[in-house]
Amino acid sequence: MHRLTREQRAQILNMQIEGVSIRATCRLTGRSKGAVTRLIVEAGQACAEAHGALVRDLRCEQVQVDELWAYVGMKQKRVPAERKGEFGIGDVWTFTSIDPKTKLVPTWLIGRRDATTARQFLVDLGRRIQGRFQLTSDGASFYREAAAEAFGAAIDYAQLVKLYSAASDGERQYSPPVCVAARPEPVTGNPDPEHISTSHVERQNLNIRMGLRRFTRLTNAFSKKVYNLSCATALYFFHHNYVRPHGTLTKQANGRPTTPAMAAGLASKPWTMADIVELIEEREESAKDVGARRKDRRS
Repeated sequence: MHRLTREQRAQILNMQIEGVSIRATCRLTGRSKGAVTRLIVEAGQACAEAHGALVRDLRCEQVQVDELWAYVGMKQKRVPAERKGEFGIGDVWTFTSIDPKTKLVPTWLIGRRDATTARQFLVDLGRRIQGRFQLTSDGASFYREAAAEAFGAAIDYAQLVKLYSAASDGERQYSPPVCVAARPEPVTGNPDPEHISTSHVERQNLNIRMGLRRFTRLTNAFSKKVYNLSCATALYFFHHNYVRPHGTLTKQANGRPTTPAMAAGLASKPWTMADIVELIEEREESAKDVGARRKDRRS
């Protein structure tokens, strides 16, 4: 079986986080669809493990959270009656977070848009941050219950409730409604009114749709399996945190390329895609060791 070189793996992964579809990646690199898909899954697994181990003990002053819609397999209205309510087909939501100061994404979670998923998401967020911070979400009702269970009174929490105008018939299908007003509502503690905002996390949602083809609207590049979606998302966020220098952070550092992980004190220099490939290779070597030990025990 032909094995991809480190350079080939890095090339394919770079294309995936730059908005290139899997089929286009296959055409440009000459690799099979199965090889590209397997590599994305392996990279996502390695990135998720590395994120879980490295992104800890954060000192965030503010965090913004939001949800991003996508679908798996087919649109929700096309899901067969016998599969209605099954997670992993139709609508899925990605809960995202961002520290506006360092641009770091502390955590994310793919699931349903409900209180249970929101609670799991916020509990994981709280485990990664030390000390009190200000949390801002949109006006979704499930955030209040989830934040109360995850943090109690240990944070300053506010919601930004947005009011939208009704879209005209010609715009309703493809364009989001126009936001005509935004009302800040303090919920817990003493949130600073000047920082009750979701602008950074909403801009990040646009970056995700531009960088991950699976999230692009009105295409046939949607994910066919929810696990593959989770792996591609893990690769994207780890690359965002550790590999890609942020323009604002680089400017603040007098031109020194600076990633969100560097700004948060988690790294001393930008990683490269080759470093992510090394994470994959380390998992492969570990799997070989486990397989060898199992073989010894059987013999």
